[in-house]
Amino acid sequence: MSELAERSGVSAGTIKHYLREGLLGNDAEIVRTSRNMAYYPPSYVERLQLIKRLQEDRFMPLRVIKGMMDTDPERAAALVELEDRIIERALDHGDTRARISAAEVRRRYDVPQNVLDRLAEIEILSPTSRGYDPDDVAIIEAFSRFRAGGYDEQLGFTVYDTVRYREALEPLVQEEVRVLLDRLAGEVDADRAAEIIAAGAEPLRELIGALHSRLLLRELHRQRGAATS
Repeated sequence: MSELAERSGVSAGTIKHYLREGLLGNDAEIVRTSRNMAYYPPSYVERLQLIKRLQEDRFMPLRVIKGMMDTDPERAAALVELEDRIIERALDHGDTRARISAAEVRRRYDVPQNVLDRLAEIEILSPTSRGYDPDDVAIIEAFSRFRAGGYDEQLGFTVYDTVRYREALEPLVQEEVRVLLDRLAGEVDADRAAEIIAAGAEPLRELIGALHSRLLLRELHRQRGAATS
């Protein structure tokens, strides 16, 4: 048990809990030499690491993990591998994207520095010493256009309004990633999966924008009707 815990990076107490829950497969694979001594198959090391990752990185409850392990452990492993490869590719892509200096951003857009600083403080922007990445620049441009259109502090519009949109999008994105990984894992290789996800980015932005416009108009009509009734 101590060797298994050391090799897997999972504590002995957690391993015993997994064993009680039936997460490690057939007990027949365990060779018990005495009441307090047993030998475990080497395959348990990878299985333990996979269970821990599914639990901690993907926030899966143990009952769901057990179902995956019982029905298709290879798919569960493929899911984690695909996730790793996609994240690696996304990070590599993010690292190679050209950044724009803070001075250039201030020159291009009519957004005060204190506003940019507050957007960074609330983690809407993520500037580095090399400046802003393309997503940051797109957010700054949108913010500049909002201000030019009359969405200013005098009417009560502040940088903190962006938090509302982030909080609304976060669960949607979490569900989107879950669905993508579940549908792509084991069906296509990691490179093709990354291409599919990249190809969907722009249409998805257009879809969300169009749905937002439609829902906004629908809500305005609903509230006008409620006010006049």
